[in-house]
Amino acid sequence: EQDFLRLHITIDIPVFVPQTRSLLSVFEEDSGMLTDYTNQLLQTMQRVFGAQSEMGLATEQLSRQLLDYEKKNFALGKGDEEVIATLQNFSKTVGELNSLHSELASQMADSMVFPLIQFREKDLTEISTLKEIFSIATDEHEAAMVKYSRLPKKKENEKLKADLVKEVAYTRRKQHQASLQYYCALNALQYRKRVAMLEPMLGYTQAQVHFFKKGIELVSKKMESFLNSVSKMTQNIQAQLDVEAEAMRTCQKELLSMDDTVYMPDKDTECGNRTLIQKAGYLNIRNKTGLVTTAWDRLYFFTQGGNLMCQPRGAVAGGMVLDLDNSSVMAVECEDRRYCFQITSPSGKTSMILQAESKKEYEEWICTVNNISRQIYLTDNPEAVAIRLNQTAIQAVTPITSFEKRQEGSPNPDRLDAPSLIRITCRSKSGSAPEPEDLIAPGTPIQFDIMLPASEFQDQNRAGGRRTNPFGETDGTTESDDSLLQQVFAVRFLGSMAVRCGDNQEVIYEAMRQVLAARAIHNIFKTTESHLLVTSSSIRLIEPQTQVTRISFQLEEVCQFAAHQENGRLMGFVVEGRDWSDGNEEGEPSFSTFVFESNTEGEKICYTINLAKEITEAKKDPEALAQLMKNMPLTNDGKFLLLEPGTGDSNDGEGQEDLESEA
Repeated sequence: EQDFLRLHITIDIPVFVPQTRSLLSVFEEDSGMLTDYTNQLLQTMQRVFGAQSEMGLATEQLSRQLLDYEKKNFALGKGDEEVIATLQNFSKTVGELNSLHSELASQMADSMVFPLIQFREKDLTEISTLKEIFSIATDEHEAAMVKYSRLPKKKENEKLKADLVKEVAYTRRKQHQASLQYYCALNALQYRKRVAMLEPMLGYTQAQVHFFKKGIELVSKKMESFLNSVSKMTQNIQAQLDVEAEAMRTCQKELLSMDDTVYMPDKDTECGNRTLIQKAGYLNIRNKTGLVTTAWDRLYFFTQGGNLMCQPRGAVAGGMVLDLDNSSVMAVECEDRRYCFQITSPSGKTSMILQAESKKEYEEWICTVNNISRQIYLTDNPEAVAIRLNQTAIQAVTPITSFEKRQEGSPNPDRLDAPSLIRITCRSKSGSAPEPEDLIAPGTPIQFDIMLPASEFQDQNRAGGRRTNPFGETDGTTESDDSLLQQVFAVRFLGSMAVRCGDNQEVIYEAMRQVLAARAIHNIFKTTESHLLVTSSSIRLIEPQTQVTRISFQLEEVCQFAAHQENGRLMGFVVEGRDWSDGNEEGEPSFSTFVFESNTEGEKICYTINLAKEITEAKKDPEALAQLMKNMPLTNDGKFLLLEPGTGDSNDGEGQEDLESEA
């Protein structure tokens, strides 16, 4: 109190005595510290107000976000009805809380932030302004006193002296008034700062108390039962989660306790299921990246009806890759990869090479595609048909490696009554297609390779023996009848079997189907490449490396020949023979069908055989032979020139053993 009274300076006391200056500096230092603290306190309070305002905006956004859960339409929406109803109630409650937060923010602005801003802008700014005015007045008084002190002592100028006296009196009064206002403001600041510090906190606390009171009323009256129900629901869900988690932990322990062989690929030693009509799993597919470079991609493949589907990574659904109806499947050797197989469309224009993970998967994929290609899935009970087909095929089709017939009584009598294989319908040129039993007897064995007896092989390689040159380069011993036509084709022998008739091409198509089915069932896919020599008198199958004739037929014995209607690589012919087992001198006619796969189109081979038969018929009439030679183009050495020579296709077949059949 005494310090404040000292600043009330009167006119009789000098304005700036040392005590006054010292006391004023203390007040000014206090005012400066108060200004700095007020600015920092205001920033803190503005931060609290900003956080409360953001809380209101955040709760408002939270209320809207809770309502958006219903609009998401989750794919796995089990139990979402209860969650949606509960979230809607929470959204309503959060909206009510948001109104309380908004009201609290408004009260903070009015009763906390605004009073402190008003104190800073009014009181502290006034002190700063009065200090500046007081400083200017003090400087003017000092300047006037300097002029007055310089008045001369000898030559006094009364007018100058009077002017300086008036100026000193004016500046002294001005300084006195400014100091009085400044000192009064400094004295008043000591009281106002106390109110300025307490009033904002009083408003903040009152606003918080009001907020909590309304919040307690809201929670206790309206939300108690709701929160209890939500708590029970979450406890039930947590209990279900604990049960599920315990089951998962038990399953994990069982899996971790298993042997490492469970995770090893190709661990199954048992054969795959051959009766499947549906299959799905990951396969590697070979794609060409350049002229000679390839890349393998791992994709998910599955069958749907008669189609092979593929679903790449990230795709929502799969797309069709190939129509499997009447398609062909075979095992192939691909670089250094195992378990590869190729699927070819009926036309032969589209093919793909796939790799399975294990031998079991490899066998099941081949058998599944083979079953689908026969259109088993279109029957009323495809699973039963597939099982019956597999059992019948295993019983009826037994692979043998020579022309030796079964001994008397060896066939199972039950095989004669076994159901026939599901056949692919082929249109006959002569009318309606006959039944398979009319073409090939059930249980007929199939020969997959032509093996020469040791004695016959030695006879053909003795000094007196002669090897056949398939390329028409005569060594002086070639028969004259073969000079008109000699055509070589690179072929792979697929199989042969006895048939019941030789006057119908349907018997060739049915033999093709049964040979390919038997190869798929018995996993016999490797074949040996040979040369098929067609001359004007015979058809011979020649070993490429040794030039030994493996089997030969006279042209008049070939009673029927045809290429497959959809897979142009396949061709076959029927050979007529005689069976003297009944003791008949003439012998009963017997027929055998031979099926081949060629590098060129099968139609070329059939065209050549047909031309050879025309030449054979024309030899009986010299005029007809001359007319035929006139109508057909000839080579420089006088042989018949085919429209598309096949000798070029066979030159690269030498030395290629154990190839994979593309049929």
